[in-house]
Amino acid sequence: MNDQNLGRCWIFGDDINTDFLAPGKYMKFSIDKIAEHCMEDVEPRFAREVRPGDIVIGGSNFGAGSSREQAVEVLRHLGVRCVIAQSFAGLFYRNGFNLGLPLLLGPKAPAAPAWGIAPDARAQFDLEQAVLEVPQQGLRLQCTPIPAHLLALVNDGGLVPHLRKRLAARPQPDSKEPA
Repeated sequence: MNDQNLGRCWIFGDDINTDFLAPGKYMKFSIDKIAEHCMEDVEPRFAREVRPGDIVIGGSNFGAGSSREQAVEVLRHLGVRCVIAQSFAGLFYRNGFNLGLPLLLGPKAPAAPAWGIAPDARAQFDLEQAVLEVPQQGLRLQCTPIPAHLLALVNDGGLVPHLRKRLAARPQPDSKEPA
């Protein structure tokens, strides 16, 4: 396993809400500014230290709260590879796939929410197989695979790019005028 493919695991508990992810008091600013404050009320180091390829691990009800898409957008902006949780709030779950962020359900047991993953552990994630591996701990976490239609959204970068791709692939109507 190549160490360059390893991301840091950020461990959080239950009920991480959209206001922790995208604080309401910053909603009038750009996504850059909102991202600077992502999770500051839960883990002040997060926005400053998270790197592309890192993985967020949550407990139950991840993404509860408002329907704001910025809660997903900041995680993408910060380069988070995926979120693995025990459960997700419905609106956050839909927004995640619409914006191309992989959201996976981890096993129900044992040791949820973190499944024994040490804080700041380095891990590799295989999206197609829905497997998280933590080599230093010899840990392999099999998540619930993402359904094919949602995986297609993620691979295309979200709903809008996915629809553009599908529309571009459609046969074009004959442009000749009827005689």
